Amino acid sequence: MRTRQDYEALEAQVLAPYACLSAHSFGREHPETEHDYRTAFQRDRDRVIHSTAFRRLEYKTQVFVIHEGDHYRTRLTHSLEGAQIARTIARALRLNEELTEAIILAHDIGHTPFGHAGQDIMNELMADYGGFEHNRQSLRIVSLLECRYPSFPGLNLSYEVREGIAKHATPYDTPQIKFEKKTKQSALEAQIVDAADEIAYNCHDLDDGIRSGLITIEQLQEVDLWRQNFKGTTADIRHADQIAVRQTVRAILNALVTDLVAMTEQNLAEQAIETIEQVRDAPKKLVHFSSTMTAHNKSLKKFLYNNLYKHYRVERMGEKAQRIIADLFRAYCKNPRILPSDCQHGLEQDSLQRVACDYIAGMTDRFAMEEHACLFDPSVKI
Repeated sequence: MRTRQDYEALEAQVLAPYACLSAHSFGREHPETEHDYRTAFQRDRDRVIHSTAFRRLEYKTQVFVIHEGDHYRTRLTHSLEGAQIARTIARALRLNEELTEAIILAHDIGHTPFGHAGQDIMNELMADYGGFEHNRQSLRIVSLLECRYPSFPGLNLSYEVREGIAKHATPYDTPQIKFEKKTKQSALEAQIVDAADEIAYNCHDLDDGIRSGLITIEQLQEVDLWRQNFKGTTADIRHADQIAVRQTVRAILNALVTDLVAMTEQNLAEQAIETIEQVRDAPKKLVHFSSTMTAHNKSLKKFLYNNLYKHYRVERMGEKAQRIIADLFRAYCKNPRILPSDCQHGLEQDSLQRVACDYIAGMTDRFAMEEHACLFDPSVKI
């Protein structure tokens, strides 16, 4: 049998000198005995996967509300696709795959139902009570709200995973958390998660947008990354089939990952990075695209924002979603006795608004719609 010490020794042997080694973790908030044959970061990943909050991602919106169709990405499938991309990058750069995977699998568990529309209205409703941001909520879940162990609240994840969750940043995620240790940068594994998350949603939102009919291949000809990688019949793009679309998305994904790995290797070499301390003290992120690919990626994101995320059908879904969440929040705050009993126990430690926020943020799309019907439709049984 291979022991934890065997795996820790293997990490020290094969990983880059600036990688996060599980044996050198800053540890957990609540001391625990180490596992016999799993490293600290393996345990973290497993705890995230077995958490209630992670399972709920199956029925939480990525772009399309769950009842729009079975084939569109959800928060769960987004997290899994992001994890595959992140592990590929981490392996290519000789970084810690288990740590990278643990962070990216946990990065979205704090999301409300109904995607960013849900987060926006929740932040608005909580403006006078500390606000709402899904990175902070993810950290709150793994540190406090998950109840699985008798000796401590939350999942008691290692410092490095919690740091990666807290500082996760993309163009759509701007964390406002002052974390425990003051460093300029997160570990490279956490920086990879930021990039892999963006690559994943750009690529699968392209796929889902075309599948839904909200964006077309004709429109995409204005996007450099699409045009350069298009695998269909250029003579008549109207008849490009689904295989051509998927192959094009696959080619774009590969181009983004390849550029990211190459640019990161160049950054590490140019700045003579040899230790994790140097990574944390670097003046800016070391994991990023080249200037050319950054411009191409920005153009793709702009296209998706204007033509998919702001499409009138998506806006309508968001409008309905925000109304559901606002109605639920105001109802719970007006009469907390309609909250479940376990939520009412939470009022001993937190404000009514924060308890209501935690409850709603943990809902799936489906449950939020059912709860709204129960409270506001007289014909629905309680």
